[in-house]
Amino acid sequence: MDLIQRFINYTKFDTQSDENSQTVPSAHEKHLTFAAYLKAELEKEGLEDVEMDEKGYVYATLPANIKGEAPVIGFIAHYDTSPDCSGENVNARIVKNYDGKDIVLSEGIVSSPEKFPELLQHIGEDLIVTDGHTLLGADDKAGIAEIVQAMVWMKEHPEVKHGKIRIAFNPDEEIGMGAHHFDVEKFGCQWAYTMDGSDLGDLEYENFNAASARVMVKGVSVHPGYAKGKMVNANVVAMEYASLLPADERPETTEGYEGFFHLLHMTGGVEEASLQYIIRDHDRGKFEDRKVLVKRIAEKLNEKYGEGTVSIEVSDQYYNMKEKIDPQMHVIDIVLRAMMEVGVSPKVEPIRGGTDGAQLSFKGLPCPNIFTGGVNFHGPYEFASCQVMEKAMKTIIKICEITASYNE
Repeated sequence: MDLIQRFINYTKFDTQSDENSQTVPSAHEKHLTFAAYLKAELEKEGLEDVEMDEKGYVYATLPANIKGEAPVIGFIAHYDTSPDCSGENVNARIVKNYDGKDIVLSEGIVSSPEKFPELLQHIGEDLIVTDGHTLLGADDKAGIAEIVQAMVWMKEHPEVKHGKIRIAFNPDEEIGMGAHHFDVEKFGCQWAYTMDGSDLGDLEYENFNAASARVMVKGVSVHPGYAKGKMVNANVVAMEYASLLPADERPETTEGYEGFFHLLHMTGGVEEASLQYIIRDHDRGKFEDRKVLVKRIAEKLNEKYGEGTVSIEVSDQYYNMKEKIDPQMHVIDIVLRAMMEVGVSPKVEPIRGGTDGAQLSFKGLPCPNIFTGGVNFHGPYEFASCQVMEKAMKTIIKICEITASYNE
């Protein structure tokens, strides 16, 4: 089986995460079904120590084919897809030799370079697209396919020397839970790489510091005809809360290293209202300041409307992996060398988001993020380049080869 067919096979499984679930994995039956498929596939391909735990985490080993000591490294990808768009009945097809024009996904649904100019970076390539009704799932089934295909290729080419390689596939990355039950000790690597990036050459080892904030407002409901001086409308207080956050520090107004407050959900009535935010910043100091601000606004409104009107819960989600990667820059140097040797120009940029690698880095497993070839994740206009996927697979192989002779 080749890389592209392997990936398309994976897209046929619906593995959409459920952010409201209390189970692990979140989409219990769907996730465990695909995990079992991966386990069987890895066993069929001849990998060793293949294991699937009760939470749907799959681990396997490609044994070393050299004598002596070499670092044990790993490659990780998540198999869940985003809650933002359906992953059911994905209908993937290949647009051969893309000509730079509009791609008709289905009647009335068009992927246009006018709206998605990144398409123009892939003229002449073969693009895997959807029918416009689901996401594709390159985030992150492309990463899984590339890892598996790289392991199969190295088994078939013993002339390429490598140390012990560990691989792992997990659920629930898309809801921020993927690393929570990842067994770093069992994985047994000195460092690892998540194959969860986007376009050609992407290499990321800086990400947001991240927190969630839930703002709850309690109002006082009184007949509107007699409400003067008595009613406290929870909807109005919630809107006032939102208005007190900086208007120019939202996702739609920021880029690069700029942080933001993002209002995800809001519900409300006169008696009760709630706001759900995510808080993001690359700079740890600014991140802490943002958390202080959301609490101060609650305090200010309580002074105005009465104690207990506004309450807030702030929870940290993950931190910037850069502080864990910086002391071990050989982990990055190896990837840069591997990319150059397979003809890829590296693009080192901060992630305006997070990966499992961020949390894993803080669990003692340095874990930067590498491109997979997918673009426009989390929506029906997602696509993947076959040629870039091949480059990602070759990058994995070259990393293994370089690491075999690495000496600290």
